[in-house]
Amino acid sequence: MPSHETPSPTPLVLPPALARAMPPFPPGAVWLVGAGPGDPGLVTLQAAHALAQADAIYFDALVNEEVLRLARGDCERVFVGKRAGCPSPKQSEITALLVTAARAGKRVVRLKGGDPYVFGRGAEEAQGLVASGTPFRVSPGVTAGIGGLAAAGIPVTHRDVNQSVTLLTAHDASGGLSQRLDWAALSAGSPVLVVYMGFRLMDVIADRLLDAGRPADEPVAVVANATTPRQQVVRTTLGRLAARLDVDNVAPPAIIVVGGVVALAPVLGLAAAAAPEVVEA
Repeated sequence: MPSHETPSPTPLVLPPALARAMPPFPPGAVWLVGAGPGDPGLVTLQAAHALAQADAIYFDALVNEEVLRLARGDCERVFVGKRAGCPSPKQSEITALLVTAARAGKRVVRLKGGDPYVFGRGAEEAQGLVASGTPFRVSPGVTAGIGGLAAAGIPVTHRDVNQSVTLLTAHDASGGLSQRLDWAALSAGSPVLVVYMGFRLMDVIADRLLDAGRPADEPVAVVANATTPRQQVVRTTLGRLAARLDVDNVAPPAIIVVGGVVALAPVLGLAAAAAPEVVEA
């Protein structure tokens, strides 16, 4: 797996008081680090600290190049991204790379978009590290299903709209629509649904929800490339999404949110400020 082109480094130097508060990152350890949804300003201080200390970074496809700039110039950067329908390393191969680098005495960062433990296979990698006896730490990140929607002017909760929210992924391990999802229970039990990795199957997902009793005029938003200059926000309805209308000019990665909180976006006025392209159905 080839190393990625090295961006010009600009490691973040923490004030002494904050630096002393950071956990130690010893050689031979692996940190599973969340890079956030895209905007480098949403990287946590702990993540920036880890990147500045790292000897090797293994990063995913959704990691912003600007986040990689927080690493040292001599840090090895290796792309191990997965994309649906494209050749990509197996999970066991990625874990083996992490273990090998750590056993060579390197400080290893496994950099993942969003949060490592939110539909990011971070838990699988952590299990592999435990099995190999490799010391590791998880550094949480801002997940797109919360931070990305906020950038689009959509809160995942509002006291007058919903008292619960469900995060779900459309894919199972094979890359197809998960057969484990109980669409009737999801429809009845959660007023707001946030769907990760559902762009390719958005019409099928909408059909499932309509069959389960969600109304065709329920508000839906598709937020693509959240928190980045390429961010797109399309607000539509569940019925129109089932017909795959209004989304011709949208490209993944994207988050889909279903529920009344979508109607708050124009009221809050954040979508117009954060996204250069907002389409109303």
